[in-house]
Amino acid sequence: MRVITGEARGRRLVTLEGDDVRPTTDKVKEGMFNVIQFDIPGSRVLDLFAGSGQLGIEAISRGAKHCCFVDASKRSLDVVKENLKACGFEKRASTFLGDSISYITLSHDTFDVVFLDPPYRKQLIDKALPILASKVSDGGIIVCETAVEEELPETAGEFALTREYKYGKIKITTYRKNK
Repeated sequence: MRVITGEARGRRLVTLEGDDVRPTTDKVKEGMFNVIQFDIPGSRVLDLFAGSGQLGIEAISRGAKHCCFVDASKRSLDVVKENLKACGFEKRASTFLGDSISYITLSHDTFDVVFLDPPYRKQLIDKALPILASKVSDGGIIVCETAVEEELPETAGEFALTREYKYGKIKITTYRKNK
């Protein structure tokens, strides 16, 4: 697993081992960032269900102003911190250890780009989307990674599903605010 482009291009990232871990492949990550590349520079990013932090770190490498990484696993956040340090991005990031749904419910922050890559088939995106809709800026985007067979809602608050991209067994879904 590596940073694809930007300031930390080519930097190898540490990931967790085990059956519960499912890092986003470089092919999927590259496709995802091709879709949102113009949304990243200067943005405030939320990497919910952060895992190793690779999506948020990629965003920082491509010019995001700040990224907040949230995960319920201390091991995961330790890996995020290690990866941030290796890339020199500690000052452009914050981390939060705890339940992702609780975090977004209690947070008063507004984000421009949100990554949702939770464990598959647990309906966590369905729980997060309605809450997140009020935390995303008017020009913002929500990017979800799921198993290809998972169905996501057409709308979330003022946000509407705009596109779905399939990469083998993985689906990327984007939401933007209705105009």
